[in-house]
Amino acid sequence: MSEEKTHFGYQTVGESEKASKVAEVFHSVASRYDLMNDLMSGGLHRIWKAFTIGRAAVRPGMKVLDIAGGTGDLARAFARQAGPDGEVWLTDINDSMLRAGRDRLTDEGLILPLAVCDAEKLPFPDNYFDRVTVAYGLRNMTHKDRALAEMTRVLAPGGKLLVLEFSHIAKPLAPAYDWYSFKILPWLGQKVAGDAESYRYLAESIRMHPDQESLKAMLTDAGLSRVQYFNLTAGLTAVHEGVKLG
Repeated sequence: MSEEKTHFGYQTVGESEKASKVAEVFHSVASRYDLMNDLMSGGLHRIWKAFTIGRAAVRPGMKVLDIAGGTGDLARAFARQAGPDGEVWLTDINDSMLRAGRDRLTDEGLILPLAVCDAEKLPFPDNYFDRVTVAYGLRNMTHKDRALAEMTRVLAPGGKLLVLEFSHIAKPLAPAYDWYSFKILPWLGQKVAGDAESYRYLAESIRMHPDQESLKAMLTDAGLSRVQYFNLTAGLTAVHEGVKLG
């Protein structure tokens, strides 16, 4: 019986192969991840994340799960908002990224619970978290529907899921964005991180990710209600959110 196929950027690969290929990308870029984010977006990623943090509206004592949290930008903010009575988990499937996040947060005096885990098989109980977030991680997941179902499962009734992800930019800007993505981004990756191919994959993975309306439907299919999205920077990136009612 042949293995199911999926996409890795513009390539078609076996499902078991995709996870290892994505892991290679993030092992490669982990040490320069934050610097590259600033360079790639002109610092805009900080504004996009701040908007997401604001929409999360974490309050003291809340339980928060940050999936594919990498170097910890969201988890840091949530930990400060949730306070000493809260519980904020930083998780990632990639241990290189998680170590980078752990070290960065520790340097700032924040000690958070960490877990290397697959978003499609979360090791947390049902109805546990008040907020679940995933920033720039969903597009790398093999079975996005399974991952969204798992995120919904671990949300407590009344809890909110927020997905920050690159999306489909307004059509008039698409030619310039394509030129930047496929010409400048790999060049920048080579110069700064010594890895052009990983950044070529990242550009391709954005094009393969569902558009805004398709992802909205996926959140609804996962069992979330009041699903909506906010386009940021002309749709270059978007925040999707939904609430678990029962």
